[in-house]
Amino acid sequence: MNPIPPHLVPSRYPKKAVYDQQTIYSILDDALVCTVSFAVDNKPFSIPTAFVRHENKIYIHGSVGSHFIREIEKGLPVCITVTLLDAIVVAKSAFNHSVNYRSVVIFGTPEKIEEPTLKTEAFKWLTEKFVPNSWDYLRPLKDSDSRKTTVLAFSLDEASAKMRSGMPGEDEDKDLPIWSGIIPIETRRLAPITEECSAGVPLPPHLTVM
Repeated sequence: MNPIPPHLVPSRYPKKAVYDQQTIYSILDDALVCTVSFAVDNKPFSIPTAFVRHENKIYIHGSVGSHFIREIEKGLPVCITVTLLDAIVVAKSAFNHSVNYRSVVIFGTPEKIEEPTLKTEAFKWLTEKFVPNSWDYLRPLKDSDSRKTTVLAFSLDEASAKMRSGMPGEDEDKDLPIWSGIIPIETRRLAPITEECSAGVPLPPHLTVM
């Protein structure tokens, strides 16, 4: 097994780090938004954006006129982060309050997707992640849509996960008459809300099961 690069090892609680590929994939597949961080002329930027994972890469997209996209497509090194919050951990002391979470950190440089078929596939992967089974229902992609949009891919070769789960860890306070435990946090999809111009259009089956 190859040694873990130092920049992938957390400085705090390194034992919570996970380098297993399937664990990293599962977190990325559950998340809808990542944050892409980079520097231009020594000025830091950190941009949240939608993404999708396919095999050992993640894909993002943006307008060809976007400053963010135009800068990083030059090959700038980036750090991409994803965090899923599962619970607030309520301890018997404020010092020991925490959160249960799953997170991924990725280091890499972008690969601009130019090949038309792969570019369209990336649009489909992203669309299907956000609204499953919707691609064939929607108005087909136009060539002009593709020309106006840049797709960038990032390898997951340099990625690590970090997680916390369970109850508070506070042995010194466990006998105090103060409540402790966790407050679970859930992100879920609610019933669709129809736009005015779609009044009278039946809700398609792929949305009724979300």
